[in-house]
Amino acid sequence: METMFSNTDTEQSLRSLGERLRSARLSKGDSQAVFAGRLGVSIPTLREMERGAPTIAVGTWTAALWMLSRLSDLDGILQPQESLFAQLEQNRPGRQRARRRPRNSA
Repeated sequence: METMFSNTDTEQSLRSLGERLRSARLSKGDSQAVFAGRLGVSIPTLREMERGAPTIAVGTWTAALWMLSRLSDLDGILQPQESLFAQLEQNRPGRQRARRRPRNSA
């Protein structure tokens, strides 16, 4: 039997995600029955989402985000991270050329 990776951090992140889904659903004024119907899932599945169950398919979450006009929230996930060297180069002030002083005419 395959075991699913789990730790306290991931469990808490999923619970928090589920709570935010519930809050967003309620702020739209949708009951679980209405939201689940529009999402195309059963009420028990929606309850599991709102509890942060790790077994809910990513596609179901994506559809829920779309319904809440929050699909763009996925754009930040797993974006390539800039290396520390590139960040240092961007933040380093540019080298300035030394100015030549005019020669004194005598």
